[in-house]
Order: sequence, then C-alpha cells, then structure tokens
Amino acid sequence: MVNSPASILRRVVFFFGLVLSLSANAQQKANPQVVFETSKGSFTVELFADSAPNTVANFLQYAEDDFYQGTIFHRVIPGFVIQGGGFTPELAKRKTRKPIKNEASEVNKNLTGTIAMARTSAPNTATSQFFINLTDNPSLDYRSFNKGYAVFGKIIDGMGIVEQIALVDTGMVGRLKDVPEQTVEIRSVKRIDLAPASPEKTKAEE
Repeated sequence: MVNSPASILRRVVFFFGLVLSLSANAQQKANPQVVFETSKGSFTVELFADSAPNTVANFLQYAEDDFYQGTIFHRVIPGFVIQGGGFTPELAKRKTRKPIKNEASEVNKNLTGTIAMARTSAPNTATSQFFINLTDNPSLDYRSFNKGYAVFGKIIDGMGIVEQIALVDTGMVGRLKDVPEQTVEIRSVKRIDLAPASPEKTKAEE
C-alpha cells in the first residue's frame, strides 16, 4: 500500500513534534546553579530542582529578592557545618516568609559539600537559613524515625572557600554559639543562566 502525501506529512509533523518535546524535556532537567559571593570569596552551587523542587523554589525566591545580600554565616563548627542566611552582621534576625514543608528524603544525603535547609526541632519550620556540610553527616539524613534535614544542592566549584570560612575563630554572642569572631558576609547569591548544550558536530561537519 502506497502512503498518501497527507499520511507522510502527518508522520513528519509527529516526528518533529516528538523531537521538540524531547529537547524541551532535556532542557527542563538541567538543574539551576547559583553563585555565592562572600567576603572570603565565591563558590558555586548546583540546586536539586528535580528531587527537592519546593525547597529549591523557596531558596531561589529568597535569592531573587536579594534577601541573602548582607546576611552572614553566623554559625561555624569545624568538621560539621557552616550555617547562614538569616542574620545581619549585627546579629539582627531578618524577617522571612512562611516556613516550608520538609523535603528531606532518602534520595539526597547530607554528604560533604552539600547544602541543606536549617530548621528548628520541628520538621516543617525551614525558612531562609541553610547550612553546608563540611563532612558526611549521616545523623542529619532522613530516616523513618527521623525526619532529617532537606538537602537541596551541592557545591560544584569553590569548596576551598567554604573550608576557609570553616577555619575562622568563633565564640558566643548572647545566646548564639559558634559565632565567627571575624564577620563572614554573604554579598550576593545570584542564579547563573545556563546556555543549552550545543549538539556535537558530526565528522562530516568537521
């Protein structure tokens, strides 16, 4: 049976529609990245939008609102974590939006170089504060009896800067423990616009 021109056209349209759909899905799967500019230097974080979408959306909203600009790393514990995103250099707490639901899961572990949401002892209390793991911290992971702390990204460049922050001397200020004696300020958190990957050239094109 000979295919009619209309039938061939429908197949061509379907094929190109499928290609465009697959291409769009591939671009959507690219996780966003942000650059932290601090008084110690910069580092880059890849955000796990695929496995912690609500947490990433919350973090990006704070970043886009310039909420983190002028906040500090107010808690530094060598061999454990550095924490920031909630206090000014004067240790005034910034007003935040409503807390979000805890997205801690077995998928994302608190491994060295990952970033996770800080919270109180209640699981669904995270707002703007985050911490960066300086080592593997399995005690912070999700388990059936422990709601865990939601990991939502990892450092992909500049871990040395984080390690420098972890070396600062700390003390107690008021009720806050492990406060750096030298202020480590977050100057900005900016999203990077990732260009879609270009297809590789074929040998014929080369």
